[in-house]
Amino acid sequence: MTSFSAVVAEALETMPSTYRGPGGSVAVLKEGELVGQQIWGYSNLDTRTLLRSDTLLPICSITKQMLCALLPSLEHNPTPSMKARGTDAKTQYQDALSDILGAEFVKRTGLKVHHLANNASGIRDYWALTVLWGAKLDQKFSMEEHIPKVIERTKSLHFTPGTEYSYCNVNFVIVARVIEAVSGEKIDDLLSKYVFEPSGMKSAFVGADTSLHPTRCEGYEGNASVGYFPAVNRIEWAGDAGIVASLNDMIAYEKSLDSQWTAKQGWFWDNAQPPNYDDGTPARYANGLASADVLGVRTVRHGGALRGYRLHRLYAPEERISVVVMFNHEGDAGGAATSVLQKTLGMKEPETPVVQPGKEWFGSYFDEVAQMVLTVEESKKPGQIKISYVRGPETVKLTDATHAKSPSLNVSLEANIIVVERIEDNRTVRATKLSPSKDVTKIHNPFLGSFYCDEIESKLKIEGHSGMLYGSFEGFLGTGAMHFIKHIGEDIWALECARSMDAQPPGDWTLAFRKDEAGNVTGVTVGCWLARKLEYKKA
Repeated sequence: MTSFSAVVAEALETMPSTYRGPGGSVAVLKEGELVGQQIWGYSNLDTRTLLRSDTLLPICSITKQMLCALLPSLEHNPTPSMKARGTDAKTQYQDALSDILGAEFVKRTGLKVHHLANNASGIRDYWALTVLWGAKLDQKFSMEEHIPKVIERTKSLHFTPGTEYSYCNVNFVIVARVIEAVSGEKIDDLLSKYVFEPSGMKSAFVGADTSLHPTRCEGYEGNASVGYFPAVNRIEWAGDAGIVASLNDMIAYEKSLDSQWTAKQGWFWDNAQPPNYDDGTPARYANGLASADVLGVRTVRHGGALRGYRLHRLYAPEERISVVVMFNHEGDAGGAATSVLQKTLGMKEPETPVVQPGKEWFGSYFDEVAQMVLTVEESKKPGQIKISYVRGPETVKLTDATHAKSPSLNVSLEANIIVVERIEDNRTVRATKLSPSKDVTKIHNPFLGSFYCDEIESKLKIEGHSGMLYGSFEGFLGTGAMHFIKHIGEDIWALECARSMDAQPPGDWTLAFRKDEAGNVTGVTVGCWLARKLEYKKA
């Protein structure tokens, strides 16, 4: 019988050639012990510095689960400031939230701290909104200067807290501020005390400014087709990202998580229990941790992405297997981690009949509720389609002529209406197919001009040249670059956003224009999945 270590070695052997790029590292643990690791390539191509197990990389959004580790840790071990107040930790957290966002806003919306930690707050993601505030790709974003302005402009939510899921980095910026206000201590010190030191993460630290990390591993944008080039990043982080760690640190971290799980105590045991929405419906995300099944095997996981970096870690509690993937390029780290897990457990995708999609699937649809475009395109793989609605395209496999599914989506086609059950988001989308106009050059003039959103204090300017539309945003971050605007159908257009300040752009912004009875354009609703239904009036 082949040993587990031999199976792991075989799974790791092909990683460098499968996930090509400047450098990468992968580690696999079983029952808290390192079974195998693979490290390849360079941390810096120009200096020819090799990537090593002690090379420090920003772990990006994996930071979120470590931040959330502080919530139960402080409940069990309150600081002197917390003890002096004489109330329980959760009450203190909620009081601090009211101080930060305003008591009236918190009361009106019913927002709780656990909604933030579970990405169930309904707050629009500020990394998407930086586009609407006029940010350029590589400009400076300051926690001290810019975050207060972000919070000031948080005046409404795009769903009721506790009812749905939507990824939002600002949730964790606020959680960090809540923790510091309640504990009377800095996040850096708390993370060292409750996470780094107990876990044996000897070189991990909080580096809020990505551009100033010492002994920095270079992150690379691009791919094998266009080449790799250093990713410029001048973003500061506070809770949503910011931790820097090596593969050695992450191996120590996984050992600690396994120890807590087997002991049935500690912050990871508390935070990794199967989550629910407020009404008891099962959820897939809580406390900075995603819960996902891989062919029937439960994993507790999270990825990290910043321009030039992709990382992922997962833990299968029942099997007690951990996988850590760290790339200094933009390869599919999540897919790599899942692939390694499947190979180590001998898991194979079940064979199902191939059902080719008919042409009636393809086209653009409009979701009236979210005021967003959903697009269905062919996939390169037989029997599959690609749905673009959130950020990147999501692939689903047809089960019959009018139904398709994936681990996260259930899709059905009802004549000219597509119904998409987004399981992770706890939301069902019904979108109606749009009919594109044949001659776009004759219809663009009514949409030219300036539009303004009072809520977030953002200006959209639309210009036309030779039958083409372009749009740019202005706000407290400056005047952004021009983006191409393409016609989708009827009065629905899309402003293309291929790159942004953060690792993943928010995707195309839907522009749903409004007209009065005379046919004059009076405004436009702007939105993407991370920041929906922002109303702009024509100036």
